[in-house]
Amino acid sequence: MSLRPQLEAIIYAAETPISQDQIYSLVKESLLAETPEGDPAEMKSRIRAMLEELIADYSGANHGIEIRQVAGGYRMSTKPEQHDVVRAFAKSLKPPFRLSLPALETLAVVAYKQPATVPEISEIRGVDSGGVIATLLDRKLITTAGRKAVIGRPILYKTSKEFLLRFGLKDIHELPSMEEFEKLMAESFQSDLLASEGAPQEASLNASTTDDNSSEDENPANGSETIDAESADTQSAAEEQTETPASVKPE
Repeated sequence: MSLRPQLEAIIYAAETPISQDQIYSLVKESLLAETPEGDPAEMKSRIRAMLEELIADYSGANHGIEIRQVAGGYRMSTKPEQHDVVRAFAKSLKPPFRLSLPALETLAVVAYKQPATVPEISEIRGVDSGGVIATLLDRKLITTAGRKAVIGRPILYKTSKEFLLRFGLKDIHELPSMEEFEKLMAESFQSDLLASEGAPQEASLNASTTDDNSSEDENPANGSETIDAESADTQSAAEEQTETPASVKPE
């Protein structure tokens, strides 16, 4: 069997980036069947050359996907110019991977200042970052990198392989500059803001009306009543407020 379709199929089927050594172990028997006295170094060189050929072929404009080197291995991914349509498709299948603004800030500090300790991260952000660090550890976006040789020996943190996978980076040297990162952050949150402002308000208004009606029916034991500012009689509201504190819910 030809080597090229084997490599193509392996990279396509791999859920995570697959290294050259892993590929070699998978196709070794097939290569030896073609050339029983094949030299391992020669076979690995042949695999490397075929991988470069595949990368060059998929980089053409007639392909919507490409083969990239990510986190020490090879994987197939969609091309940047196809991201909009693929993103729309992905959103229809499952919720997108999101981080809160504090988590993104903390992750950015770790990425650009690694290895860094929690006190160092908190000093840069201006707030305590211990809780956010725990969240990033749970999501496996950062990992420990030993302890700093100072009093107290605080734990050092760095980005993980999962971080490279999530952001499609070969290594941390592919990180955008701080200016580019700030621009990407601004564009991301601006799009989220516009989306939230454009959402219909009818659901929240209906929920508010339901809450008003249920509050009047329940008649809480503490004597507090919820009074609708538009529908309640002004004089009755004033009398009730002198007897018990009223909780007025804004429109």
